[in-house]
Amino acid sequence: MAGSCLPILGAVLIAPVLPRMQDHFGDVPGNAALVPLVLTVPALSLAVLAPFAGALVDRLGRKRLLVTATVLYTLFGTAPLWLSSLYGIVASRVLVGIAEAAIMTCCTTLIGDYYTGRTRDRYLALQTMCASASATLFFVLGGALGSVGWRAPFWLYLVGLLLAPAMARVLPAPSAAAAPTPADRRPFPLRRMAGICLLTVFGAAVFYTVPVEMSYLMDDLGVHSTGVVGAATALASAATVLGSVLFTRLADRARRRLPAVLAVCAAGFVLMGATDRLPLLIAGAVVNCVGTGMLLPSLLTVALSRLAYADRGRGTGLWTSAFFLGEFACPLALLAARNTLGTLASAVLLLGILTLLVSAALLPLTRRAPEALPQAAPESV
Repeated sequence: MAGSCLPILGAVLIAPVLPRMQDHFGDVPGNAALVPLVLTVPALSLAVLAPFAGALVDRLGRKRLLVTATVLYTLFGTAPLWLSSLYGIVASRVLVGIAEAAIMTCCTTLIGDYYTGRTRDRYLALQTMCASASATLFFVLGGALGSVGWRAPFWLYLVGLLLAPAMARVLPAPSAAAAPTPADRRPFPLRRMAGICLLTVFGAAVFYTVPVEMSYLMDDLGVHSTGVVGAATALASAATVLGSVLFTRLADRARRRLPAVLAVCAAGFVLMGATDRLPLLIAGAVVNCVGTGMLLPSLLTVALSRLAYADRGRGTGLWTSAFFLGEFACPLALLAARNTLGTLASAVLLLGILTLLVSAALLPLTRRAPEALPQAAPESV
């Protein structure tokens, strides 16, 4: 769970210090575009490279790659502490994204290796809960350390040096009983994964809309108090955690839950986009985030259920890539819709309608029996 939080640290930790970094590199040509890249380029790097990380997971082994990537995460993450070039810092952030791709893929693959059934579902939900809670914590820590200087938050990347030895010592090696022999190897089941990965790109955009756009929606309503914006964002984050808890309490298959979960997300978007009153906007965000708290582990559970042991690293890498690609595309898609429709609220309303249509389109698919895996997964550790 701690390893799964490391990519979240990279995504939000330095957000509060970007203006100060902008001032520091004010004489660097193109700084207006390069400084925001320091925050966003790891996610893009992760999205592009996660499938390759998945192939390495299956070839080199989950635990060994996880420990190595965690050490490299610290090395690359702390590089801005002594780098004086903005271009060098951006390059180091690309390397952070590479390490994050390996870490996230390994952590999720290990959950699939260690556990099955309802126990696996609970751990995937816990992964979402930890990520949501850590995002709030890291944002606060980044702001506090940023008061010392814009470089100070990068010291937190040293946490990788604490986690790597703990991972090496505590995590058991996954069972290789189901690993295929060379004679049994077969092509990766790309067709089986294509649909869920495409749905995950859309689901990631649904998941990140409230965290990314809530402050702008409140600003459009005339709410400029950072305290009010922070409280509303924290409430929405808590709703995501609540949705993750609800996911573990629902007994039905994740595949059959997806239409209902997307309908809950859509209801929240419609309420957010159709109102001009702050209480209803916040209520819509809470409803949406309860849905997204169930959506993320549902998508991941469906993806893992389609993967045999030998394919799990590559499959998880593809899923991770799809998710972070959706995260990267989310603000760009909403910006394009806002420019076309005139307001951000209208863009969110349109996203709600699209989410409802996707929910309806999935209903017939939930009645089909899932495909049997060509090879059984290993026993739970």
